[in-house]
Amino acid sequence: MKETETQTASVSEPEDRFERIGTTYYKMVSRPNAAGELIGCRIPWTIEAIRQDYGKDFVAGIPKYDGFCCVPAHVGYQPVVGTFLNKYAAISHTPGEGDFPTIRTLVAHIFGDQYELGMDYLQLLYLRPTQKLPILLLVSEERNTGKSTFLNFLKSIFEGNATFNTNENFRSQFNDDWNGKLIILVDEVLLNKREDSERLKNLSTTYNYKVEAKGRDREEVSFFAKFVLCSNNEHLPVIIDPGETRYWVRKVERLTFDDTNFLAKAKEEIPAFLHFLGERRLSTTEESRM
Repeated sequence: MKETETQTASVSEPEDRFERIGTTYYKMVSRPNAAGELIGCRIPWTIEAIRQDYGKDFVAGIPKYDGFCCVPAHVGYQPVVGTFLNKYAAISHTPGEGDFPTIRTLVAHIFGDQYELGMDYLQLLYLRPTQKLPILLLVSEERNTGKSTFLNFLKSIFEGNATFNTNENFRSQFNDDWNGKLIILVDEVLLNKREDSERLKNLSTTYNYKVEAKGRDREEVSFFAKFVLCSNNEHLPVIIDPGETRYWVRKVERLTFDDTNFLAKAKEEIPAFLHFLGERRLSTTEESRM
């Protein structure tokens, strides 16, 4: 009898979580990546499978939303806005007081004499995710400069809201994987065609764009993503016309140290760094679209 009661409880309160978005059911899962980390995601699930596993009465208790929306925020994040589920992901870090010497070293190395501007850039990403920012282009012909480490550091802060793209991804007509992202990271960028440059510039200042996915009609959505590009080609990774203000180019010097645990140390300091950004006063004021 006791065994039957236990089985009934597990069916009525399963660990598996489901949602209905519009007319489609999704199962919430934690998918392991190559590093062994668990990444939360939604997988379409049929109502027949849910009924088979949990019974027909279980379906009535599944949360229902009219659709997805995308409202970016890291402070005061709302998982549900009205009757829509927020597709923008909450970051897992809880800001707390502390020091962040590793992150300070990384920011100083990447931005050099523009250290305070670099801090402003990171602060705006965190506190004002819809603010337009220049395309950050990090270049160096040398190896071991920390460019890729900086990209991975941004990914560690903003997690599912940052995505790595390749040159081929950027040129593809299907761009649904960009939808709702804060940062688009491209390592080893080589977009040296005029149409590539024009597309980058237009995306850096537009507020809306057409998203396209295989098997779906194009849809106009809000666009607030920022581009961070890295290249070993100092001369022509991207075509930049004289007087162009939409790019922020930094030549990054070779690291003077070699610490294989550098990124891991930086990740541990993220809560303290976010607390600092939340309290810091910007060194610049908004004077133009960039």
